[in-house]
Amino acid sequence: MAPDLNSLPPSPLLGKAANLTSNGFAATGSVPGGTASPKQQPNILYIMADQLAAPLLKMYNPDSQIKTPHLDALAARSVQFDSAYCPSPLCAPSRMSMITGLLPMKIGAFDNATQISSDVPTYAHYLRLAGYQTVLAGKMHFVGDQLHGYETRLTSDIYPGDFGWVVDWDRPDTRLEWYHNASSILQAGVCVRSNQLDYDEEVMYRSTQFLYDHVRQGPGARPFCLTVSLTHPHDPYTIEQKYWDLYEDVDIELPKVKIPKEEQDPHSKRLLQVCDLWDQDFSDDQIKRARRAYYGAVSYVDDCVGKLLDVLQRCRLDDNTIIIFSGDHGDMLGERGLWYKMNYFEASARVPLLISHPPYFAPQRVTSNVSTLDILPTMCDLVGTKPSPFLPMDGQTLLPHLEGRPEAGHDEVIAEYTGEGTVRPLMMIRRGRWKYVTCPADGSQLYDLAVDPLELTDLVRSGAAAGDDKTRAVFEGFEREARERWDFDDITKQVLHSQRKRRLVWAALTKGKFTSWDYDPVDDGREKYIRSHIPLDDLERRARFPAVDDFGRETGSVIVADQAGSHGQ
Repeated sequence: MAPDLNSLPPSPLLGKAANLTSNGFAATGSVPGGTASPKQQPNILYIMADQLAAPLLKMYNPDSQIKTPHLDALAARSVQFDSAYCPSPLCAPSRMSMITGLLPMKIGAFDNATQISSDVPTYAHYLRLAGYQTVLAGKMHFVGDQLHGYETRLTSDIYPGDFGWVVDWDRPDTRLEWYHNASSILQAGVCVRSNQLDYDEEVMYRSTQFLYDHVRQGPGARPFCLTVSLTHPHDPYTIEQKYWDLYEDVDIELPKVKIPKEEQDPHSKRLLQVCDLWDQDFSDDQIKRARRAYYGAVSYVDDCVGKLLDVLQRCRLDDNTIIIFSGDHGDMLGERGLWYKMNYFEASARVPLLISHPPYFAPQRVTSNVSTLDILPTMCDLVGTKPSPFLPMDGQTLLPHLEGRPEAGHDEVIAEYTGEGTVRPLMMIRRGRWKYVTCPADGSQLYDLAVDPLELTDLVRSGAAAGDDKTRAVFEGFEREARERWDFDDITKQVLHSQRKRRLVWAALTKGKFTSWDYDPVDDGREKYIRSHIPLDDLERRARFPAVDDFGRETGSVIVADQAGSHGQ
C-alpha cells in the first residue's frame, strides 16, 4: 500500500495557497466516497526535450529566430535558470545522472550502452515512497532495467535498451556503424513522417490520456509525477511541412563561430573524424537547411508543451501542478564547425531549465551555474522529503534559488564524459565565470565566459593562463582540484573493463535466438472503454469529465449515476 501522505513531512508548498487535491478538486466539502485529505501534495509535470540547445532559444537569446511562443510564455511565469548544464553531453549518461543525482563515473554511466544498477535510487523511487504515482512517457535511454522506480511506463523507448551501442576505446580510430555521420546534414529537409514523429506523437497521446484518466479518478487519486520525454529536436534534421513552413520567410542565420579544422582543439578534431565530418565542406545552403529543420523541430516541441499545458488547464490540474522543463544536452548545429553534442561548448552542454509554480515561486531569472543533477534533490524538497543521508548525492537542491535566496544556493557544475569521440575521461568544472575542461589525452582548457561567451579564447592555449597572475592562479587551482577529484588512470581502466565485458556479452546475445530487453508497455483493450465486467462506478467515472446532472450543469463530483455513454449504446 502507498504510505499515508499525512504521515510525511509537509511539502514547503503546502499552506501557501488554498488546498487542492492532486486532481484539482477542492480539498474541503463532501464528495462521493469520502472527504479529501487536507494535506494533498502538488503534482509534478516534468517535460524533457532531447538535444535542445539553450543558447538557441529566445528565452535565453533575444535574437533567436526560433519560434517558441508556449515556451516563452512558460518562461515568463517560471524561475528560469540561465546557466544550467547537463552532467554529461550524451543522452544516456546525462539522463542516468539526472534521475539519480549522481555523476556518471559514480554509477558507471560511461556511454549510451551502459546500464546502471537497479539498486541506485532515482527521483522516481523517492517520490514513490512519498505517495506519488511515478509515470514515464517517452525516452529515457535505459539499458537493462526499463523502469528504475517508475511505477508506470506508458511507452517503449525510441532507442535500444541493450549493449548494441558500446563504445570501443581499444580501437579509437575505428568508426562504429551506429556513430553519428553527415547524413543528417546532407539529407536535411521536409518529411511526411519519421521515426521521431511516430514516437513523439505516441508519447503525446499517452501523456494527455494519462492526465484525462487521472482527473476522472476523483479526489482520492494519488498525486502524480509525470515525466514526458520527447525525442525532438534530436537529429535527423527533418520535420513535417507545417513546421518547415514556419521559417519560409526567415533568412536562417549561419553559425557565428567558424574554426578551420586544422585549428580545432584535439577533442574537436576527433569529433569531426568520429562523426565522419572531417572531409565534408557543407555549403551555406546545406547548413541553413539543417538549421531550419532543427528550428522547425524545436517549434514542434513548443507545440507539444502547449498541448500538455492546455490539457492540464482544461482538467483543472494546473493550479496544483509544478511544471519542470529541461533537456539532456544541446546541439552544436554547425557552431565551430561541429554538429551534435559530445563536448562542453555552450551549445552542446548548456540546457534549458524552467521550474514554474507561480503561487509559490515568483518568476525570476537565476544566473548561478546549476545542473540537471540538481533535479532529484529539488523534487524531494518540493514534496517534503529528502534524499537518504546515508547514500551519496552529488546534486544539490535548487530550493534557495527558487525562493529568491541565491546567496544560500550553489554556483557550480561538475560534468564527466567517457563516450564516443574521446579516448580518455573528459571532465568539466563550471564555477562562477570560469569553465575548465580537462582530459589526459588532450590537456586542459580554460574559458572566461563573463568576457568570452562564444568561447573564442582558450586561456591555456593563448598563454594567458601562464602569463597573467590572476588567471594563472585560477587555472592552477582547477588543475589541483581535477587531480584531487578524479583518478584518471583508474577511471580509464574502469571504462575499458566495462566496454570489454559488454562487447563480449553483446556478441554472445546476438547469436542464436535473440531476446529483446526493450520495454513493451501494457495496452490491454479488454480493460478500456465500455466493458461488461468493469464495475458501473468505474464506467460512470470514465464516461465524462466534468460530470453533469440531467440539466447539463456541472456537479462538482466525478461519479454521477447514469452518465450518458457510460454503459449503454
